[in-house]
Amino acid sequence: MPSLTLRRLIVWVVSMALGFVISAAFVTLILPWMGPHGGEPITIEIYGLQYFFWTFFPLGLIFVVWLDYFLDTRILPD
Repeated sequence: MPSLTLRRLIVWVVSMALGFVISAAFVTLILPWMGPHGGEPITIEIYGLQYFFWTFFPLGLIFVVWLDYFLDTRILPD
């Protein structure tokens, strides 16, 4: 596997993992303070799987942009 392909794969995996972790932390730790649950933790299932996907996927794409820039994988055109 060429080095560029490996770096691109690493960028995608790390970005989506970071998006998932940050979204999970936001949904379970921060969102209950702002919602009507009175500070009780909520789960991803209560939040909704589709809503959770549309929360973590855009965050993952933000990480793709930055990691693409720093690792010079040329996923995005210049």
